Amino acid sequence: MDSQGGPYLNKKALFSPLGAARLCQLAMGCAVIAMVTHSAGYSGSQGVFCMAAWCCCFAMSVVVFFLDATRLYSCLPVSWDNLTVTCAAFATLMYVTASVVYPLFFVRIECPYAGCDVRNFRIAVTVCSILGVLAYGAEVAWCRARPGQAVVGYMATVSGLLKVVQGFVACIIFGALANGSEYSRYAATIYCVVVYAFCFTLTAVVVMMTVCGRTKAVRCMPFDRFVVVCTLLEVLLYLSASVVWPVFCFDTKYGSPWRPSSCPRGKCPWDSKVAVAVFSFVNFGLYVADLIYSQRLRFVSSHLSTNSRV
Repeated sequence: MDSQGGPYLNKKALFSPLGAARLCQLAMGCAVIAMVTHSAGYSGSQGVFCMAAWCCCFAMSVVVFFLDATRLYSCLPVSWDNLTVTCAAFATLMYVTASVVYPLFFVRIECPYAGCDVRNFRIAVTVCSILGVLAYGAEVAWCRARPGQAVVGYMATVSGLLKVVQGFVACIIFGALANGSEYSRYAATIYCVVVYAFCFTLTAVVVMMTVCGRTKAVRCMPFDRFVVVCTLLEVLLYLSASVVWPVFCFDTKYGSPWRPSSCPRGKCPWDSKVAVAVFSFVNFGLYVADLIYSQRLRFVSSHLSTNSRV
């Protein structure tokens, strides 16, 4: 018993829907890692990414569950609600990506040279990974702020969750840029890279300020207004990059609108340029949605009491 007469362990971390979701995350993560290392196997950059994603999410879930069960999170200088929903949203995206990449590159209908056991283990890994997606998604859905309810933390709102998705998409863009995209050929494409890096940094700053409970660090304006200003700037920058990048990569004056026939699959600069262009438009749409919701959130919060403000 603690000094206040309560139990040392947090029973809600074990016997609650949220606790059940986290236990399922741990079980699925442990099962996936065990099966991959035991027999399913992995290779190449795609396999390394999947294994790194599963291990990272599993380690993160262990830390979150342990701190929540022992109440040690109260010793940390962070906003626990914002931190946990951010981790869950990030893990959901990582698991979704791994659940698509792993079967795409490693699962075949016919039995490989190593035998049908390997194929069956890889199918089981895919199933457990999909179940992990559902477990992490359930935590996000359970913690997400709903209309008419007081906002516990900014990261639990749609705008906060969009920030996590924006950062994740930006990481995909950076990966495509690093995969022989030839972005240094023109000053215009270098400008686009600067835009991607700046917007990612700005998004990361907003998330870190929220998780660390430093939302009052911006003294010249309220935090919700600061978020709207940052998001508007990111929308304008991504709009320019989404126009400039395709022009300087696919116009006949600077590049090729069609994929070169001699371009090797998996190491083709044209493929990387297409990926950057596609995900630039995706992130532009996410920032526009974020701007719309942030403005709506600010309008609603202005009519709530001070305790319900972000």
